Amino acid sequence: MKSAMVRNVTALGGAILLAGCVGIHEHRGQVIDTELVSAVQPGIDNKDSVERVLGRPTFTGEFGDSDWYYVSRDTKAIAFRNPRVKKQTVLHVRFDQAGNVAWIQQTGKELVANIDPNDDKTPTLGRKRGLFEDLFGNIGTVNSPAVPSGGGY
Repeated sequence: MKSAMVRNVTALGGAILLAGCVGIHEHRGQVIDTELVSAVQPGIDNKDSVERVLGRPTFTGEFGDSDWYYVSRDTKAIAFRNPRVKKQTVLHVRFDQAGNVAWIQQTGKELVANIDPNDDKTPTLGRKRGLFEDLFGNIGTVNSPAVPSGGGY
């Protein structure tokens, strides 16, 4: 009786611990339907018809509104780790001067960039200061006429 209870409590504790390792799936951005995308035709559709079919874009081009981007991303995060991209779709719709669709391009996860910082520190020019210099380096220099403002950096 007692061993069965210990076994059940151990199994319950193990199940609770394993539940923390279950991944969290998340979808961000547009829901891009392939049938709706194929309905948009270059030379036939314009900005109004694209907006009716696909909705408002996630963002427009930086130098004008002739480029519309629809972004969809699925991620998965396990426990306390950073989320990893599992699926990404970027739909780029370009319009001509008259506002008609010139072309459509669809890309995927291959354009996701992985950027690693340099040892988690930003390299800077100048002398290296220690903890005590940071704490006590400005004592006596405040409002002193011999030292330029800014602490002499």
